[in-house]
Amino acid sequence: MINDRIGPFAAFAACALALTLTGCSESNSASSVAATSPAAAATTGSALESESAPIPTDASPKSSAASESAKLTVTDVRVGGHDGFDRVVYELGGKGTPGWRVEYVDQAVQDGSGKTIPVSGNGILQVQIDGSAYPFDSDVEGYAGPDPVPGVPGGTVTEVNGALVFEGVTQSFIGVSAPGRPFTVSTLSDPTRVVVDVAK
Repeated sequence: MINDRIGPFAAFAACALALTLTGCSESNSASSVAATSPAAAATTGSALESESAPIPTDASPKSSAASESAKLTVTDVRVGGHDGFDRVVYELGGKGTPGWRVEYVDQAVQDGSGKTIPVSGNGILQVQIDGSAYPFDSDVEGYAGPDPVPGVPGGTVTEVNGALVFEGVTQSFIGVSAPGRPFTVSTLSDPTRVVVDVAK
């Protein structure tokens, strides 16, 4: 009598366990695909900043247009060291998608004032973020942290200097340990970020 009751119960339990394991397997697989797909790379959050990326191989100027009516303000600037490159992140708040123009310059000359800004290192990358706005236009509190932001000890980025807005453009300078180091520029969202990777 007991065996008659245990048999169907055991079969039911085995089926339930199999369904649970199958569900877990599919869930894990979907997470893996989402984390590595190009669409996810453009929309995932800050965890992506710590993941590996291709090491930059090209030092030519880079640019991309901002979305129409973008009004963005830099809220944070940070530097991190990774295998093969250093990463500079400009976090932004506001509306729209930022554009950028990034290239090596001989001197760090501030837009508007024409003032030369001292930047440590042997090379200078000028970063111009288009679609920028003053805090009173974007309704976002602007960056108020250290300036310059120090690089990672022993890394290729020596410091990041400035995040000032002039005529719809945020201007910043990245000090680099050696001139002409290859770099890449990209955007991430949630939150919105402009990311500059500089090869070691």
